[in-house]
Amino acid sequence: MNTPTAPTAQDPIRDEALLQWAKEALRIEAQAVARLSDQLQPSFAQAVRLMRACTGRVVVMGMGKSGHVGRKVAATLSSTGTPSLFVHPAEASHGDLGMVTAQDVVLAISNSGESSELGIILPTLKRIGVPIVAMTGQAQSSLARHADCVLNAQVEQEACPLNLAPTASTTAQMALGDALAVALLQWRGFKADDFARSHPGGALGRKLLTRVEDLMRTDASVPRVHPQASMGELLHEMSAKGLGASAVVDEAQQLLGIFTDGDLRRLIDRGEDIRTLKAADVMHANPKRIHPHALAAEAAALMEANRITSVLVVNDAGQLVGALNSHDLMKAKVI
Repeated sequence: MNTPTAPTAQDPIRDEALLQWAKEALRIEAQAVARLSDQLQPSFAQAVRLMRACTGRVVVMGMGKSGHVGRKVAATLSSTGTPSLFVHPAEASHGDLGMVTAQDVVLAISNSGESSELGIILPTLKRIGVPIVAMTGQAQSSLARHADCVLNAQVEQEACPLNLAPTASTTAQMALGDALAVALLQWRGFKADDFARSHPGGALGRKLLTRVEDLMRTDASVPRVHPQASMGELLHEMSAKGLGASAVVDEAQQLLGIFTDGDLRRLIDRGEDIRTLKAADVMHANPKRIHPHALAAEAAALMEANRITSVLVVNDAGQLVGALNSHDLMKAKVI
């Protein structure tokens, strides 16, 4: 593909040129990532085994743009079950190397493999006895020669038209770091609940940790009537509890049915004389229900799938123990 020449003062930039430059950059970076799968060697499996067997932490290092990638790789590893931290190579030679122990594994990232800041500390890392995994684009570099295993992150060209600014190379590093994290989390049997424990404060944590019992209305706040309750009693219960529905239960609190605002509107539209009706006459038997231990996100999915705004909560014995509606879920920021 021919790349458009840079505009001059007499040649104002056009949208088409901007879009073409962007597409070319994305094409180059996508190609760089696609080539990684063909470049994978048994050394990748060796790196994963070293990190899986590590009783300390994976210590990620890198300078410049590789350092920024390293911070992200360390964060991804930590959040997916592999304890990790980032140590800046320049700071390492001024005391931070004390963070590294023989129980750790070092993941050193450098496209050229000749970062002087990394080179200075490699002999010390070797004396400590810490395994070194090199992620580099140069298999014959100093970093690669000192490493216990080498991950090939070579790219054919940078997306930068000058072939200077780290672009495709850092994208490849990022993708290779993600591949390490994914391989490790699958080997560990890392589950959604495990992920949620390391994300308790965000939206992911709320969706994965919050359970129905944490949000549901309970006791007197749950609208309920007996099957022989009059329509007046039923409507009063619905109005008083503000759920837009009422459960129908027997003496043992077994859930028998539900009556909603929508059901009332449909009765009126049909011209029914509601004064003569009982709760058992108008309820829907076997309503949608959910267990209190279920995730709140499951309740949200149940409501969405069935186009309902509230759901009743029952225990293992089928007894009504709570109620939940979409407003409760929105308030808790689950939806």
